[in-house]
Amino acid sequence: MFAAPGDNALVVSGPRPGTEWATVPHSSLQVQAPGPGGKQRTSSLESPIMLLTGHQSAIYTMKFNPAGTVIASGSHDKDIFLWYVHGECKNFMVFRGHKNAVLDLQWTTDGTQIISASPDKTLRAWDVETGKQVKKMAEHSSFVNSCCPSRRGPPLVVSGSDDGTAKLWDLRQRGAIQTFPDKYQITAVSFSDAADKIFTGGLDNDVKVWDLRRNEVSMTLQGHSDMITGMQLSPDGSYLLTNGMDCTLRVWDMRPYAPQNRCIKIFTGHQHNFEKNLLKCGWSPDGSKVTTGSADRMVYIWDTTSRRILYKLPGHNGSVNETMFHPTEPIIGSCGSDKQIYLGEI
Repeated sequence: MFAAPGDNALVVSGPRPGTEWATVPHSSLQVQAPGPGGKQRTSSLESPIMLLTGHQSAIYTMKFNPAGTVIASGSHDKDIFLWYVHGECKNFMVFRGHKNAVLDLQWTTDGTQIISASPDKTLRAWDVETGKQVKKMAEHSSFVNSCCPSRRGPPLVVSGSDDGTAKLWDLRQRGAIQTFPDKYQITAVSFSDAADKIFTGGLDNDVKVWDLRRNEVSMTLQGHSDMITGMQLSPDGSYLLTNGMDCTLRVWDMRPYAPQNRCIKIFTGHQHNFEKNLLKCGWSPDGSKVTTGSADRMVYIWDTTSRRILYKLPGHNGSVNETMFHPTEPIIGSCGSDKQIYLGEI
């Protein structure tokens, strides 16, 4: 959807002297020449570590678009920034409209829209081409902490709020189409792969599985001993990864007819602290690794099979609130309370 910066689609200035290679389409740059240290490069990032600055305050969320060409980030400064992944990682667009921090954002599966959640009690949908807000969803009565679009089927979005409800929205219709009442604040939500169930997690430490057709909880997953701060479904849709303030990351087997105890893996090492930021978690595209941010300013990456910590990456000067794998290349992105985003080759 976006040309790389060198293709001059959305960039006013042409390539500067010394950056001529940037005008080569990135597909032909897949095989990287060895870097200055003679070390073979593994990605098409301009350098092995890129630092993106520009937000005025803590950054709570960041996501690569499905094509892996653009990053969206949401901050306490109420803005959503779009950045190019390649070249100098320019910030080329800002979405303004939220009246409070942006706590979570997601790209729709086709990459044409961004959904964002905020303590201003709204979710908003933004058109990525124009930068305009195309929908405002304002039925929650308190902070909206989390949002997740469906992977397939109609354009549905689920949201989780401090008002103790999850709401289901159809982007083609006005108003929420379903409300799922829980007793406690909901801090993390996700769709099942077939978009026939939603998963919610919150203050009561449990993950609830809601059946959309029956509008009721069909399963409760117990194991976390503190609030759930983030969750993400695995790329193949079989497993749910959850992050809790008990400083564990857990993998749950969500396949039908799985055994009673669905918690099959626990990862430890990362930290939560008194800031109580909603630290997110994520899978690598092939499901072989999981990652999370941490209050100790490190980016953690584990091997899913062995549960070993593969990487503990420094750089941030504040809590790392979200980390994410690039959809196609060996790149990890992270954002933190230090107002910075890092992209690193792994």
